[in-house]
Amino acid sequence: MTNRDSAIGLFDSGIGGLTVLHKMIEMLPSENTVYLGDTARAPYGTKSVETVVRYSFENTEFLIEKGVKLVVVACNTSTALALEAMREKLTIPLIGVIEPGVRRALQVTMNSRVGVIGTEATIQSGAYTRALKAGAPNTEVYSRACPLFVPLVEEGWTDNGVAATTVEAYLGSLKQSGIDTLILGCTHYPLLKKTIRKFMGNAVQLVDSAEEIAKEVGVVLKKGSLTRKGVKGNHSFFVTDAPDRFIKVGRRFLGEKVESAVRIER
Repeated sequence: MTNRDSAIGLFDSGIGGLTVLHKMIEMLPSENTVYLGDTARAPYGTKSVETVVRYSFENTEFLIEKGVKLVVVACNTSTALALEAMREKLTIPLIGVIEPGVRRALQVTMNSRVGVIGTEATIQSGAYTRALKAGAPNTEVYSRACPLFVPLVEEGWTDNGVAATTVEAYLGSLKQSGIDTLILGCTHYPLLKKTIRKFMGNAVQLVDSAEEIAKEVGVVLKKGSLTRKGVKGNHSFFVTDAPDRFIKVGRRFLGEKVESAVRIER
């Protein structure tokens, strides 16, 4: 039985979803959270649709067993490939990461030229293009898969020569396309924001959907009279592989808030 004190569940294929959790802790400090990083099976971005859908259901079922009141699918690949199927079969409120980012991009673009970067699976799914066109049919969408960004972030190489060279290699054609807005369509990518901004220039608005997702969670909780009041929330972390690495890398995303993580068997 869920109530106001029940936690919000979040899952990601690994560590990137912590950028979403970071914003939620900032904007909804009283809420309890349960985070699941499926680190043993990451990355999802190179896997088949069927596999991503299966993993996403398993992750959500784990969080439901923990008694959460809402699930944030803090993974762009899962949102793109599995969210629709999960909404058809599950009754718990589910929030994905694509719609909030798309809404923000359509608000800020001045020339209706929007770039999207993400994993191979997210880009191939066409989910961002469909959502952008549904919101504003005249939008020109320029997409690019950037598979090396995730390992760079997890290695902590976000602001060095290797990161700069990789950003230039992937985003060179996008820079020439005349976009004025770029959606960071993977929850790892906000950690590369400084390097991406330096290459793309200040004329291009970077859309990090984490803040928009946190706002949406707040709205959904309010509508369902599920907002927790008062004291500071507690945060627990579960992983499917080595907790030590998750804690070490997780601190880059969340600071010292990642004190421990429990490993679960898959």
